[in-house]
Amino acid sequence: MAETYYLAVDIGASSGRHILGHTENGKIVLEEIYRFENGLIKKNGHLCWDTDRLFSEILAGMKRCKELQKIPLTMGIDTWGVDFVLLDGEGKPLGDAVAYRDPRTEGMDAVAAQKISPEELYARTGIQKQIFNTIYQFLALQKEAPDHLAKAERMLMIPDYFHWRLTGKAVNEYTNATTTQLVSAEKKDWDWELLDRLELPRKIFGPLSFPGTEVGELTPAIAEAVGFSCKVVLPGTHDTASAVLAVPMTEENAVYISSGTWSLIGLERMHADCSEESRLKNFTNEGGYEGRFRYLKNIMGLWMIQSVRRELKAAGQTVSFDDLCDLAQKALDFPSRVDVSDACFLAPESMQAAVDGFCARTGQKVPSGIEERMACIYLSLADGYKKAVEELEALIGKPIPCIHIVGGGSKDWYLNELTASATGKTVYAGPTEATALGNILAQMLANHAFSSVPEARKAVAGSFAVTKICK
Repeated sequence: MAETYYLAVDIGASSGRHILGHTENGKIVLEEIYRFENGLIKKNGHLCWDTDRLFSEILAGMKRCKELQKIPLTMGIDTWGVDFVLLDGEGKPLGDAVAYRDPRTEGMDAVAAQKISPEELYARTGIQKQIFNTIYQFLALQKEAPDHLAKAERMLMIPDYFHWRLTGKAVNEYTNATTTQLVSAEKKDWDWELLDRLELPRKIFGPLSFPGTEVGELTPAIAEAVGFSCKVVLPGTHDTASAVLAVPMTEENAVYISSGTWSLIGLERMHADCSEESRLKNFTNEGGYEGRFRYLKNIMGLWMIQSVRRELKAAGQTVSFDDLCDLAQKALDFPSRVDVSDACFLAPESMQAAVDGFCARTGQKVPSGIEERMACIYLSLADGYKKAVEELEALIGKPIPCIHIVGGGSKDWYLNELTASATGKTVYAGPTEATALGNILAQMLANHAFSSVPEARKAVAGSFAVTKICK
């Protein structure tokens, strides 16, 4: 009997991968079949995504399925949130896919505040203020290229856009849509009144579809190009929504950290908390599978470590992530800490200079070399996790039993140990490929391979290594 395969195309800020999933003897098996690089390009004065190149990589990985004779029953794409593509009446992109790290949104929070107060905006959407949120990108677009909005017939988030190119069907997926800060937390639909107040055209915002929804078959042209046809089924197209679905948690109020370029730390809840207390602590209520909410804080993650590694490589010093861990351990007593969520770490020309500068501005000891600099970054990240856990306990009024770390950061043993030590919680690290796994789980659930989310998560726990790190 032929295996039933499901294909996850998981695209992150620095790389993308095609992963096939199937079940074997009651366990979920993942196979990475294709990997490609991603990164920002400078175009027309902005930091942008090269969507044409990314789409060619999507097709290249699908062709690999044909070469392996492992044809997926369904497939789905997940990416980061907030970024989008505008299409005109002929389905052609208007302008570039500007990336969230582009500085065009600077000052747009003040513009938004003239139309809606920060308090009301949070009460309506439940979304954490991040200067790169789609709401601020739209306001920047109104200022810089109003003709694009005037000509636009549809807005698609990045994975929506790729699904459209695969199937010819324009569908707005719910979990990614919530990252726009334009969706009503109560109604789980676009906040139409908010769109009107912001003077954004209603017609570009299509109906929201939830993970598990079938988008459609590949177009004949795409099917011919890749050598097969299959259905596109929506995963949680926001990568964190997919990652959270794959967290093997059974404990009530367990905390997860989706640890990658960003650290997304929070709880899974059935109802949004749009209170003023929640807003002031900068927690967000992003959409999840089955209408759940990802109640979390988005803080800087491995981006800081990745950036230092790139700097060292550019200077002719090639180091592994393990090497950086070793360097950090040589300066355990370094006293200075940085606020890992500070905007100065978002896209600095030099992350090392940004760390040194923060320490200097705050009257702390400035790192004297790479060992102290890495110690500062690692210890600051662990302190950021500790603060977030304490805030969560205060907000829900209950103790947090443990922390599940998934994603690429689950392999960073040193950071995981620091997290257990700083928070005083037991840490469970793994699985690593949580985002792709969650993408596949949504497809499996749609195909009734699992009857429920708890059953799917139980299968995850029984299929992948999870390391327990005691406090």
